[in-house]
Amino acid sequence: MLYVVATPIGNLSDITLRALEILKDVDLIAAEDTRHSGILLKHYQINKPLISYHEHNEAMRAAQLVERLAANEKIALITDAGTPALSDPGARLIRECIKRGLDFTIIPGPSSILTALVGSGHSCEKFSFGGFLPIKSGQRERELRAAAAREETSIYFESPYRLTKTLKAAIHILQDRQLCVARELTKKFEEFRRGTAEELLGHYEKHPPKGEIVLIISAL
Repeated sequence: MLYVVATPIGNLSDITLRALEILKDVDLIAAEDTRHSGILLKHYQINKPLISYHEHNEAMRAAQLVERLAANEKIALITDAGTPALSDPGARLIRECIKRGLDFTIIPGPSSILTALVGSGHSCEKFSFGGFLPIKSGQRERELRAAAAREETSIYFESPYRLTKTLKAAIHILQDRQLCVARELTKKFEEFRRGTAEELLGHYEKHPPKGEIVLIISAL
C-alpha cells in the first residue's frame, strides 16, 4: 500500500493523528527532502528508513518504489509541506500505481491553498489554482491577464524574491482588484495582507517579504 501523506505547512502540531499512525507503521518513507522531513519525524520520535523522492530523481524513484509496493511493502510518500503532487513530486508515482493496479490511499491534512483562500476573505464559492506563477515576465503577465478575466477567485504560489515584480505587473493588469498576500501560514510570523497591487507593492518595497507566499486575487 502506498500512503500519500499530507504534512504540516508550518506548524508541526497540525499533523493528523492518522498521519502519525501511518508514518509509524510503514516500512519506508519517501520524502522530498530527507533533511527537512527528518525534523518532523524526529519531533514525533518516528524512526523509519528514509529515501529521497524529488523532481530530479522522480522517474527513477517511482520505478523503484512501485517494485517495492508490488512486493507488499508499505510506503509513505511525503513532501516538505502539504500534500504531495500539488506543485510537488508525487503525481508520477500515483499514476504508476494506477497503471500497475497497486493500492494507494490519500491521507488528507493541512493545505496552504485552502488556508490562504479562507483567510483572504475573498469568495470561496469558486476558485482557480494556478500553481507557481511563471518565472518569465511575459508568461507571468499572461497568467495575470487570465486571472483578471476570471469570474472566480484565483490562487497562486509565488516566491518572495519575485513578489514585487509580480505586483508591479499586476498594477496595470489587475488595477483596482483586491489582492491578498498570505505569507508564512501557520507559523509565528503568519501574515494576511490585503489591498490593491499598488498598495501591496508600496508595503513590500519597504519590507522585503520572506518565507512561503500564496497570492490570492479576488473574483470579478
